Amino acid sequence: MFTPKYPPPDTAPTTPAPVPVPSADHTPATAAPASVPVAPAAVSNRPTVQLTPGSVLALVAGGGAVVLVVGTVLVSMLLAVAITGVSVAVVAVVLRLLIKDLHKH
Repeated sequence: MFTPKYPPPDTAPTTPAPVPVPSADHTPATAAPASVPVAPAAVSNRPTVQLTPGSVLALVAGGGAVVLVVGTVLVSMLLAVAITGVSVAVVAVVLRLLIKDLHKH
């Protein structure tokens, strides 16, 4: 159950390389390297994904829900930072007024 399932090996037949026929009046000084046979493109046995109108609608609805949730989280974090900043500013003003009042008396 937990072992990986590997696809079967490619069983495409290989074609032998054509053997050049030497001509009588031409003899090459060095032998040409043998060409490597090239296998044709393998056909994939994997199933294709077919999208039906219902599955497209489900994908769009799921994507919209994700966007709404992420947007809500980001806005709430921004709101928390803004409220914290305002409260720190208010505390700073109050402390400044208290220190100023202490210096007067």
